[in-house]
Amino acid sequence: MNKKQTDLFLYSSLGVVIMLVMVVLVNVIAGHLKTRIDLTSEKLYTLSEGTKQILGELDTDVEIRFYATRDEKVMPPNFKNYISHIEDILDEYSQYSGGHLKITKYNPEPDSDAADLATSDGVTGQALSFDDRIYLGLAISMLDKTVSLPFLDPNREKLLEYDLTRAITQVTVDDKPIVGVMSALPVFGQQPNPMMAQMGQAPPQQPAWFLIDQLQQDFEVREVPLTAESIAADLDLLVVIHPKDITGSTQYAIDQYLLAGGKLIAFLDAMAIVDQTPSPNGNNMLGPPPSTSNLPELLSAWGIEFEGSKIAADRLFAREISFQRGAPPQVQPGILFLDPKGINADDVITSQIDQLLIPFAGVFKGEPAEGLEQTVLLHTSEESQLVDAFMARLSGENIMKEFKSDEKKYSLAIRLNGKFKTAFPDGKPGVGEEPEEDDLDNDDKETEPEAPSLKESEEGASVVLFADADFIYDNFSVQQQNFLGSRMVQLLNGNLPMAQNVVEQMAGDSRLISVRSRATMNRPFTKIRDMEVEAAKAYQARINELEEKKREAEQKINDIQRTRQDAGQGQRFVLTPEQKSELENLRENNKKVSEDLKDMRRNLRKDIDSLQNTLKWVNIAGMPFLITMGGIFIALVKRKRTAAR
Repeated sequence: MNKKQTDLFLYSSLGVVIMLVMVVLVNVIAGHLKTRIDLTSEKLYTLSEGTKQILGELDTDVEIRFYATRDEKVMPPNFKNYISHIEDILDEYSQYSGGHLKITKYNPEPDSDAADLATSDGVTGQALSFDDRIYLGLAISMLDKTVSLPFLDPNREKLLEYDLTRAITQVTVDDKPIVGVMSALPVFGQQPNPMMAQMGQAPPQQPAWFLIDQLQQDFEVREVPLTAESIAADLDLLVVIHPKDITGSTQYAIDQYLLAGGKLIAFLDAMAIVDQTPSPNGNNMLGPPPSTSNLPELLSAWGIEFEGSKIAADRLFAREISFQRGAPPQVQPGILFLDPKGINADDVITSQIDQLLIPFAGVFKGEPAEGLEQTVLLHTSEESQLVDAFMARLSGENIMKEFKSDEKKYSLAIRLNGKFKTAFPDGKPGVGEEPEEDDLDNDDKETEPEAPSLKESEEGASVVLFADADFIYDNFSVQQQNFLGSRMVQLLNGNLPMAQNVVEQMAGDSRLISVRSRATMNRPFTKIRDMEVEAAKAYQARINELEEKKREAEQKINDIQRTRQDAGQGQRFVLTPEQKSELENLRENNKKVSEDLKDMRRNLRKDIDSLQNTLKWVNIAGMPFLITMGGIFIALVKRKRTAAR
């Protein structure tokens, strides 16, 4: 080997060694850096700004104990990937906590100390079989306060960040959030009239709505009069339910509460069945008309219009129902049975809701005012139209006969975020007007001057509006039974869970509102999925065709047999040549069907396997191939430059 070849060999070897050292150094340095880059298309590992702020403000150590079964023989394969995803997210939380988040991982094997600790933390094992139980949950604690997430259901993967951040805020906050409830309906229950009770004519005592009972377990719930002239500043949230005949002064109070940093949920109604006076004949559909409710001044300032004289009718979400016991059911398109097609699956409030019952709802129209952003939470299908509220009560069948779709989706629930401007630029209604004579007699009484009104919210406020109030009433959301004096309740749909979701999110830390519903880790091969869909279409079409032929042949056989039985009862049954021919054809047809199905399944599996193998090898060999080709290209360029010298 001459000197030139020796030098080339040494330089090449040295280059390889330097490259390996650089790779090792890059990995070591990168492993100690706190900066990370999320290259996933849906930003699966990027935390929301609200979460980052909450973690950044931690000044006391918070401990997270993560319990996950590691036995591969017990844990289902899809759970293993989910465990890795949870651990990655927890690592991200730790990065932003300033060292105040302490994460400990446990593997609760049967009869182990870790299993006992999990049980004491409220994390329970989920039974997969008679012998096997898996653990996948965590407990978050700070000082003497602990919040548990007993089971991290993969079906709630989109809400993982929200659940974790909410639990952290729960252990770091001492007092329960305060929720004010304002309503024209007896949502807190109603005591019987004492005078009527003495006469024996009083109706029974009405308990509080079940929603209120549930909220009182997690929040400090206060009743706010519908005639309130001001809203207490310490309320974390104001919930307005069917504000019938609300005055301008009360709307002004709500306006100022919102601009001062408050949050608002309003359940309006174009046709409040709950507030309807019972009809003497028991048929409320023909009784006095239900009442309506609105927040006209406020909505107008926000650029939103509530359709209070018409209700949304929808053919897609209609069902057959009976309005009276014993009466035949009829389709009523004004009573909406929403499924996922009408529910926003990407929002934290509604992402886990798959069924809602909303009776005779109004709709929201318009574009939000400047500075406000609108998110539609619930909507009709395009097979919907607006119907006069009075006509909607009379006959669903008539609506269906004359139904003409508007071919547009109407908003049934919306959220507004941003900077709100006052709906009362001239101040409180009535202030500055000429005093009445009664007031002139009280000149000697001191009156407090009105505080200057706010014109715009200082921070981004949030409002959630629903176009119906009936759906959170007990009769439309739960089934109740009295068992040995106890109130037994069973959910009928997702009405109450959704109402609780929105209250929970809005009453908590305001930054939780910005925590998004995340994409899932499951990234299917869309090409393979499309192939399966197309093959399934052809497969199903062929099945339907062959099954139809089979049914026709069987029908003919039955007709022939019935004819012979009718012709001679008790005679021995003998197949005619025609019947034998039909049976032979049927057997041949069935045999051909089986062979065709086997071929189609075999070809489909072969195509899918081929595509999967191709993609697998492209992923495995693609990067090394590109690096090799790049190296060859650089070497050729260098050789050409060396030769030119």
